[in-house]
Amino acid sequence: MSLTTRVLVGLISGLAIGAAIAAAELSDLLRIVAIVESLGTLWLSSLQMTVIPLVVSLLITGVASTTDTASTGRMGARALMLFAFFLSVSAIFAALLTPALLAWWPIEPTTAAALRAGAGAASSTVPEVPGFSRWITNIIPTNPFRAAAEGAMLPLVVFALFFGFAATRIPMALREQILGFFQAVAETMLVIVKWVLWAAPVGVFALALGVGSRAGIGAAGALVHYIVLTSAISIVITILLYPIAVVGGRISLGRFARGAAPAQVVAFSTQSSLASLPAMIEGAQRHLGLPPRITGVTLPLAVSVFRITSPPVNLTTALFVASLYHVALTPAQIAAGVAVAVVTSIGIAGLPGQTNFFATVLPISLTLGVPVQILPLLLAIDVIPDIFKTVGNVTADLAVTGIVARDAGVQDAA
Repeated sequence: MSLTTRVLVGLISGLAIGAAIAAAELSDLLRIVAIVESLGTLWLSSLQMTVIPLVVSLLITGVASTTDTASTGRMGARALMLFAFFLSVSAIFAALLTPALLAWWPIEPTTAAALRAGAGAASSTVPEVPGFSRWITNIIPTNPFRAAAEGAMLPLVVFALFFGFAATRIPMALREQILGFFQAVAETMLVIVKWVLWAAPVGVFALALGVGSRAGIGAAGALVHYIVLTSAISIVITILLYPIAVVGGRISLGRFARGAAPAQVVAFSTQSSLASLPAMIEGAQRHLGLPPRITGVTLPLAVSVFRITSPPVNLTTALFVASLYHVALTPAQIAAGVAVAVVTSIGIAGLPGQTNFFATVLPISLTLGVPVQILPLLLAIDVIPDIFKTVGNVTADLAVTGIVARDAGVQDAA
């Protein structure tokens, strides 16, 4: 049984058992639930403690390695610019579309209240919203260590970007020492995350048990709302990639659909862009007529650093939580969320699904100032949105490869 399945079983069983205990109104069992739920809180804290060192170290090493990749040639640099452009556009798209969808189809008040009640203390974590001038002045951290201690993600991201770019301007021997250190930090944090995620079924069960005991099964409706909302964002982005490939890559719609279909099938079944790479290469060469000199550079690079659905879906998750807790967000906060969503998706693109969820959604949530205690429950049901995210990612990889081929003068892409 996969980790995702075990986590989902933990969620469902926790909600069901908690609801049964609440219905029985047995005080002794409710006291036991409180003790078990505290274990779930410890598990969540264990995940949170890895986020800042993991994100900072991955961003620093990611920026430096991406810069090196760009220096290998015009094709790689062009691909990286397209990746950054489409990631930014997709995040802005979600920032505009998600609030509109939540306004048109709001979370049902009863189920939202049930989920909030089940999450308990999460509602008390919403911080005061700073003014615009204060937000601007806080973008550059006067003390990055204090920013880390306070969980101020946007200043930390800015510092990590400056640090990573500056590291590419020092002598190679010194740069290798610095990047080796941060690579070691990142790998160490990933080991800790792996340990914590190994206990994810127990942690999610403990948290869900508390939610079920306070909210019953009423919280299920809000969780279904989350699945539909985030899946819809990925589906819409995937559909929009077809006209982008037609116009930008000058590929006929039928050829692009035939070329993308095999990779999409693999992505749907495995939820892995890396596993879909052979099918992407075959589809690009066989159906799109792209030569190995194009696919051999662009597609591996895309699989490494390009996840077009990551910024919009991660931002949508944070906006969903904000709507769930009625957190009013300013345009400046949403803009900051967009920036963090884009940057973290590039720096953390190579992480496994469960690790990726926390390492990318938590920084956005902290930037927006929304509660994070609900995120483990969303992780447990993220397996369905993740299917559509992966399909969108491989479709984008092929679309961008077609655009790069056109720019490189490959006439077969026409």
